Amino acid sequence: MSQRNPVRVMPGSANVFRDLGHENADVEQFNAILAAEIIKSLDRERLTVRAAHNRTGFAAADFSRIRNADLERFTVDRLMSMLNRLGSRIEVKVKVRRAATVAERVPA
Repeated sequence: MSQRNPVRVMPGSANVFRDLGHENADVEQFNAILAAEIIKSLDRERLTVRAAHNRTGFAAADFSRIRNADLERFTVDRLMSMLNRLGSRIEVKVKVRRAATVAERVPA
């Protein structure tokens, strides 16, 4: 019989990029949310990457990168423009907190 090691569960910050210590965690999280909405839109309308290119003017390769979660070359405004051209409107609410307040919530 093998011994079991207990798993230590810690609450997250609701931002996986922050939990992993990424420097621009908030931007990466926002990009990921926008990319997920783009994928939902493509799936809902059953658009191929080529059809999305024809509709929006953005390269089919861009939609392929988004589907593969390769978001390094995308800015927030570019992703928002893509969503707009796919027929979606975006509403953003911003909440600003002191960095120390956020750091206190995330266990080291």
